Amino acid sequence: QAEESCKCNGWKNPNPPPTPPRAELQQAAVSLTEPCRSCSHALAAHVSHLENVSEEEMNRLLGIVLDVEYLFTCVHKEEDADTKQVYFYLFKLLRKCILQMGKPVVEGSLESPPFEKPSIEQGVNNFVQYKFSHLPSKERQTIVELAKMFLNRINYWHLETPSQRRLRSPNDDIAGYKVNYTRWLCYCNVPQFCDSLPRYETTQVFGRTLLRSVFTVMRRQLLEQARQEKDKLPQEKRTLILTHFPKFLSMLEEEVYSQNSPIWDQDFMVSSSRTGQLGIQTVISPPPVARSVSYSASPSSLEQPNTGNMSPACKVSSALDPNLGEKRKNNEPYSLEDSKRPRVIGDIPIELINEVMSTITDPAAMLGPETNFLSAHSARDEAARLEERRGVIEFHVVGNSLNQKPNKKIMMWLVGLQNVFSHQLPRMPKEYITRLVFDPKHKTLALIKDGRVIGGICFRMFPSQGFTEIVFCAVTSNEQVK
Repeated sequence: QAEESCKCNGWKNPNPPPTPPRAELQQAAVSLTEPCRSCSHALAAHVSHLENVSEEEMNRLLGIVLDVEYLFTCVHKEEDADTKQVYFYLFKLLRKCILQMGKPVVEGSLESPPFEKPSIEQGVNNFVQYKFSHLPSKERQTIVELAKMFLNRINYWHLETPSQRRLRSPNDDIAGYKVNYTRWLCYCNVPQFCDSLPRYETTQVFGRTLLRSVFTVMRRQLLEQARQEKDKLPQEKRTLILTHFPKFLSMLEEEVYSQNSPIWDQDFMVSSSRTGQLGIQTVISPPPVARSVSYSASPSSLEQPNTGNMSPACKVSSALDPNLGEKRKNNEPYSLEDSKRPRVIGDIPIELINEVMSTITDPAAMLGPETNFLSAHSARDEAARLEERRGVIEFHVVGNSLNQKPNKKIMMWLVGLQNVFSHQLPRMPKEYITRLVFDPKHKTLALIKDGRVIGGICFRMFPSQGFTEIVFCAVTSNEQVK
């Protein structure tokens, strides 16, 4: 800023737009000479420190700005006092990072992750080894699937607030729970929708203390949900969840609340390796903290439910380690010797591989319903199908980006999409449409005809929660099927 003595924390528009924004009013462009509503310094003085900043750093700061806006909304909408306080702390932390051009670091008495060893993930892995290492490979693989499903659910679980817990269990250590709840918000929950904050998996940074505080409630709700959704599950998953999962949870519960269970010993892995039991990599592979790979081995209805116990935005659990076994070359046939080798937990069964290969090489299976099934309804869209085959119309997934220079064609398409949505959705504020179409977190499936936009579906993906939110869907009126 122009003066060191100025304490203004950001330029304020002297002519703020109306709230809520009105579609008929076009917001005027702001010049660098506009004075700040708070301190009267020009806008240029507020951004003078950014003149020589690299594009990469500018994009990082813009990403923090998006997170600050979202947290501002969270602070105003949140009703729980403890959660609101954490949101407000993180809001001020990120705003300070923008002003000082620094990186966010959560300070105070929360300490840095991991908060307890062994972690929940390692403890559950130890439990699988401790109780089930004697089982044959197939039965043991079933237990591994249950362990994966359980760990995944913890990473998705939304902890109850300290005030809710105080009402439910007034005799518990509320102060200790509040510390863990605050840690969970700062390091696991909020970073799932604020990319500028470092993110960690709940099962990798918390241990038995947190697991004890959530296990009873979580177990009851999981089993109740399984009973309610049993008719939606495939037969094999129904047996897994309704028959094996309750027993698995009961046995795990004994070890969680036992005072002398060996699965929580720091040296459990050392002693188990001497006896030839499986190492931790054979159950769950610790992924890089920043991002992890999803897997779809467990029932989707139980892995990623849309219930009140879900975080606002969540990260998927870790997949099985793909590097457990040596890759066999293509020209090496699958021989009898291969089948005699000891199976590694996490290996994909050859039967499943064969089934997948037969599916993806079957045109009928990959192309969906047979075309003659649609013959009675094909006349309405036959012209569009012919245009698509001739390359007259195309589909492209486009979106704005903070990480790379804008492509002129994509920017033109985004402007075209903005115009299509504005014309076809006249009651939607144009500023709102513009903001979402050009938001880096949103993408649009654009329908292009002769190089121009004739329609599109604007959406935002939440891969860790297993769903996609569609915000706009429109086609120009002269191209619609009547």
